[in-house]
Amino acid sequence: MGLNVYLSGEIHTDWREQIIEGAAGLDVSFNSPVTDHAASDDCGVRILGAEDQKFWHDNKGAKLNAIRTRKGIEDADVVVVRFGDKYKQWNAAFDAGYAAALGKSLIVLHGPDHQHALKEVDAAALAVAEEPTQVVQMLRYVLTGALPA
Repeated sequence: MGLNVYLSGEIHTDWREQIIEGAAGLDVSFNSPVTDHAASDDCGVRILGAEDQKFWHDNKGAKLNAIRTRKGIEDADVVVVRFGDKYKQWNAAFDAGYAAALGKSLIVLHGPDHQHALKEVDAAALAVAEEPTQVVQMLRYVLTGALPA
């Protein structure tokens, strides 16, 4: 059995790389949104043309990015959504809700400081982790039945 895992959420730390490296040797394929912040913000206007108003600039980018995000979440067996310490990550909350609505196996990843603010998101998840290593251990367990040493 293999897993297709979509890694959504915070883009300012290396949590994705930690999970991908930790899962080396497991039958897992990973996908994610575009994590180059500038490219993600500007994709719409760079491809479809400039906008005078910031709202329409952001709207074009959000819709174009949604094509990739929707496909990634819809194709995933497991969706991992990371909430970082900085910024309001409304897009991550939206992705978690979308995954939950589709009945995807959802793992939420965040520190204890976000526990209260994310209680509804956590309640929709099948697991809530604080560290990327815990996500790797979950994937290993699901695929092999092996517990951490």
